[in-house]
Amino acid sequence: MTLRPAALEDVAAMHVLRMSVLENRQRDPSRITEADYHPFLRQPRASWVAEDGNRLVGFAIADIKARSVWALFVSPDCEGRGIGRSLLKQLTSCLIESGSGPIHLFTEPGTRAARFYAAAGWFKTGIDHNGQVRFERNVQGAT
Repeated sequence: MTLRPAALEDVAAMHVLRMSVLENRQRDPSRITEADYHPFLRQPRASWVAEDGNRLVGFAIADIKARSVWALFVSPDCEGRGIGRSLLKQLTSCLIESGSGPIHLFTEPGTRAARFYAAAGWFKTGIDHNGQVRFERNVQGAT
């Protein structure tokens, strides 16, 4: 498995993967379109893909302005191989370098993703109006 910065040419494969996940599925697939990825991919070091050979098996995107994880998804048949941890590490580094203070993300409660973020040192800080759990990580002085 290799990690590399994401490119606009990766968006179609990223979107297919996003729509194939078993957890945190889009209830309305039209809410997220391929065009929604583009502004984030223009941010330096904010978007990463994981490849196994020539196959995209995961991706992660930070929203630098919001200091958040916009997306982190791994192909269901590749879960448990450390891909998510590697992608999260890249995004965390990017967000640390972009400023100080906490970073955050949202995910569905009671999922493997929620347990993954908690195990990675993120803390539940609330629930949004859609029922998503907000996780934060204080990165002040973190490396």
